[in-house]
Amino acid sequence: MILLPRLVRKLHTLVFAAVLALLLCSEAAGQQLAVKANALSWIAGTPDVGLELITGEKTSVGMSVFGHYKPYGIDSSVAALQPEFRFWFNGRPLTREYVGLCGIGAIYDMHFNACTYQGSALGLGLSGGYLFNLGSRWSLDLSFGTGLVWFRQKEYRDTDRYNDYYKGTVSPVNNQGYKIFPVKLAVSFVYIIL
Repeated sequence: MILLPRLVRKLHTLVFAAVLALLLCSEAAGQQLAVKANALSWIAGTPDVGLELITGEKTSVGMSVFGHYKPYGIDSSVAALQPEFRFWFNGRPLTREYVGLCGIGAIYDMHFNACTYQGSALGLGLSGGYLFNLGSRWSLDLSFGTGLVWFRQKEYRDTDRYNDYYKGTVSPVNNQGYKIFPVKLAVSFVYIIL
């Protein structure tokens, strides 16, 4: 498993990159900014937090960071960053239906079904959803996205004695490729802070 300090260090790097990207996208004071949390991720033991910034009359950009370390006792650790550009059909952002272009970048170390998977993934896909206004500052965002995900990983079974062959060296990647994969599934609570 990835050591906890290494995972936390990488998660801090991802959070810094997310905040920096949002700051670079803002042009002037008075922009609307919202913070959001995906309830499905939190239930799955993978806490997330996201920011969304209105960038135009019908556009917004967002960045979410999520990750986990051994949720519910499962031998797994993940750290991920998810940027998204949204086009809103209603005539103003953060209201009703939208389509978007979303990405994902993740590092992971998982063990299940007697197999270990250690690697990274990058993906790009299309997303869409609907945002229900619950009040002047609160909203509920339902979204889904699918796309192409490229992965590069070490993959081995418990019986392979994989690490015995690579003592003292960095173990090489033995599996990589592309898959069509859901890159987003969210039921998010959104709070407009500015």
